[in-house]
Amino acid sequence: MSPAKALLHPAAKPLVFMIALLPFAWLLYGVITDNLGANPAEYLIRSFGDWTLRFLCITLAVTPLRVITGTPALARFRRMFGLFVYFYVVMHLLSYSWFDMGFDVPEIAKDIAKRPFILVGFTGFLLLTPLAATSFNRAVKALGAKRWQALHKLVYVIAGLGILHFFWMRAGKNDFAEVAVYAAILGALLGWRLLQWTRKRAAPGASGRPRFPVRG
Repeated sequence: MSPAKALLHPAAKPLVFMIALLPFAWLLYGVITDNLGANPAEYLIRSFGDWTLRFLCITLAVTPLRVITGTPALARFRRMFGLFVYFYVVMHLLSYSWFDMGFDVPEIAKDIAKRPFILVGFTGFLLLTPLAATSFNRAVKALGAKRWQALHKLVYVIAGLGILHFFWMRAGKNDFAEVAVYAAILGALLGWRLLQWTRKRAAPGASGRPRFPVRG
């Protein structure tokens, strides 16, 4: 079976869904078996944050891979990956709110306000929420394609906020190696989109005038 046919197989989506849940299952197993090191709360918070960034990279990589490899079937997984970004960021926030702050809402609010890296991360979560809420066919029809696409371009802002959040978090330990890797990956993915947009803008349309389509 060719890769293209495999991606269109009915079992492909359930299989990808199960694979995407493996990090959560592994961390849950670590909690149950008390195998998350000396500081389980910090381990959970950081691990869920890492997986949020990883799934953000995967989501943004779908379109370039689809175009470069000529595999349109990849597009059917983009929505799922995007929702997993939201799932892992919710787990990241929930771990912080529960294990670090004991669900003390006034203290959480104070912590968000006084610590810039948490404020940036929380802002990214707020911006991501409407994207997750409108990642369904009914939402696309209700908003209209143009407004839906404009809303979902917030993912580029969210990517920047995610890197800034990670950078400030690691600044205290002067450890930027992983930050540089994620920044390079996201920079390459966003740079590819900018290049595509520039080429499309320069290409003459049917009327001889430049066109300005921007796709995510």
